[in-house]
Amino acid sequence: MFSNSRNRAPRPRRSPTPSGGTAPRNTTSQPPSRSPSPSSPAGGKPLYLCTPFADAALVKGNFKTIVMLPKYTDIMEWVAVNIFDFYTNLNEFYGVIAETCTQHSCPTMSGGPTLNYVWTHQGGKQAMLPAPTYIDYVMTSIQNLIDDENVFPTKSSASTHQSFHPSFPATVRTVYRQLLRVFAHIYHAHYPQILHLRSEPHFNSLFAHFLAFGREYELLEVRDIKGEPNAPVGVGLLWERWKEKGILES
Repeated sequence: MFSNSRNRAPRPRRSPTPSGGTAPRNTTSQPPSRSPSPSSPAGGKPLYLCTPFADAALVKGNFKTIVMLPKYTDIMEWVAVNIFDFYTNLNEFYGVIAETCTQHSCPTMSGGPTLNYVWTHQGGKQAMLPAPTYIDYVMTSIQNLIDDENVFPTKSSASTHQSFHPSFPATVRTVYRQLLRVFAHIYHAHYPQILHLRSEPHFNSLFAHFLAFGREYELLEVRDIKGEPNAPVGVGLLWERWKEKGILES
């Protein structure tokens, strides 16, 4: 049903704190005490908002053409294969910088100077987790969903046809929101490592593609990328910058 990339064996998770996380019921966020971003120069704006880093990209122009539904392609299949690829590529990036994301360096899942994401367990209990534990929970839960043929069907034939469950759109929105939070944390807390690897064009292009896809297929909620007035999402300003430059649709 999907392209060959959906049939590859899943890549190993790279979190330094394996925790056997389960799929989330939902998650919330709350503002912590104010602290400077590790990605910001002293008293300045974050490096990912500074020139030339913010404009570094592999793809020039608007991302609209990249995310448009190809002719004769089922929209569910298109969304599924793209979500799988976003998950795989983001997991690879996190694996590269994972050794710098520890319980000591990242005691909370920060997404901005005054924003921490809170994990909600299946039973409804909320917990403020270290970023590596939170990300491990995210990647574990998404991998479990991808491996579930009832959620991400990969087999189709004349005699056996597996279609997408009616709950698939809601499931994908949850997956998208969690991936956005991983992006937000990496930009906020680990962008210097991305720069050290000279990977900012690759990472920026991946994120811009991710945002464009989310807007095109109504996966991206504005409140998730902008945050609250007292707890803004750091990359919300990058989203605004790229819209102003015509890289993303308004």
